[in-house]
Amino acid sequence: MKKQSVGLGLLGLGVVGGQVARVLTEKAETLSEQVGCPLVLRKIKCLPQDLNRPLTKELPAGIFTTDNEEFFKAPDIDIIVELIGGENPAYDYQKRAITTNRHVVTANKEVIAKHGTELLKLAQQHDVGLCYEGSVGGGIPLIAPFKHDLVANDITGVYAIINGTTNYILTRMAKEGIGFATALQNAQQLGYAEANPRNDIEGIDATYKLAILATLAFQTEVKPEDIYCEGISRIGSRDFRYAREFGFAIKLLAIARQSDNAIEVRVHPVLLPEETFLAKVDGVYNAVEVEGDLVGKVLFFGEGAGARPTSSAVIADIVYSAQKIARGISGKTRLRLDSGRSIKPMSAVETEYYLRITAADRPGVLAQIARTFGDHLISISSAIQRETENGGQSAEIVIMTHPAKEAAMQQALAELARLPVVKEVSNFIRVENV
Repeated sequence: MKKQSVGLGLLGLGVVGGQVARVLTEKAETLSEQVGCPLVLRKIKCLPQDLNRPLTKELPAGIFTTDNEEFFKAPDIDIIVELIGGENPAYDYQKRAITTNRHVVTANKEVIAKHGTELLKLAQQHDVGLCYEGSVGGGIPLIAPFKHDLVANDITGVYAIINGTTNYILTRMAKEGIGFATALQNAQQLGYAEANPRNDIEGIDATYKLAILATLAFQTEVKPEDIYCEGISRIGSRDFRYAREFGFAIKLLAIARQSDNAIEVRVHPVLLPEETFLAKVDGVYNAVEVEGDLVGKVLFFGEGAGARPTSSAVIADIVYSAQKIARGISGKTRLRLDSGRSIKPMSAVETEYYLRITAADRPGVLAQIARTFGDHLISISSAIQRETENGGQSAEIVIMTHPAKEAAMQQALAELARLPVVKEVSNFIRVENV
């Protein structure tokens, strides 16, 4: 039986939640035409302080509540849109929505990364949908292409710049020669970075997003704890100068690829050849490169965060879910996982490496360093040596290696740190020839 209207309940009236509420109100007629019946925002659960926002004056007073029970027991709500962020209580809210037979739309990357498989199975049992396009890449269509457009492909790799804050910081450092602390402060002043930026600068945000993309790409449950994660806080302006000399840019890259029935998943800074597309992605923009056996390389590019781009993805999920409800079509979310693949340990990953070492400035030092690498079967492709600004007592040695195993490199780094001639292994960055 065709529905006369589709009711919505909105959890959260923050930056994204407020924008979604505004779009649902301003474009009500257009969106209802696409659904095939009125799309009605019936209830908004918000914090007490949100009731003073200007937006609340534009909507009926009875639509707002600060009480969980009043929200979840409100009649005629078919879709619950969760936009409060964080793991808790958002996870409990999504679970309650599904078990009370409501469809769920969310942009919550942490909940989907940590509990997505469980929630999707639960949604299957209750014959409702769980849509999360806004959880990765803001307004860039990513989840839907993996679910629909790329299903005929065997995906071999996903390479992604999926955190706008870190990309902005690295871009400022590269183009202006400023230090990390200054670039971070600028990002905070502009609202790109939070007061506590840990999730962004330590790669945690990108790890959540990669877990979601890798699970979709390889039909294998990948959780955040499966992913090697390293942030950008130890990168200095000197690293950008040396990278340019070698023809590279520095980016925080999320990598997922498969070979020999194993999946390699990692998030860390990388040196990318300057001529590659991903190396040219600057500012707050995101980009995702996907490799498939049929489609070859596909690029997705756009603004990866912000209220407007994310609201675009959320509204699209709402309309998609509402269309199914309006037509009486099952909203059941399909979930197919292949448990046959394993997660490759980071120690088994093979790549090239960049190292910046501060050492004593005297004959034979480079030979000792090279011998240490040789003992671990690591071949040096190039090296440069520069005096430091301390009267010739120290030299800065920058080394690029040929491909080597991570385990061997970590052992070599530990031995280098113990050499009397080495004062500091100042930095260590992996190289990716995407």
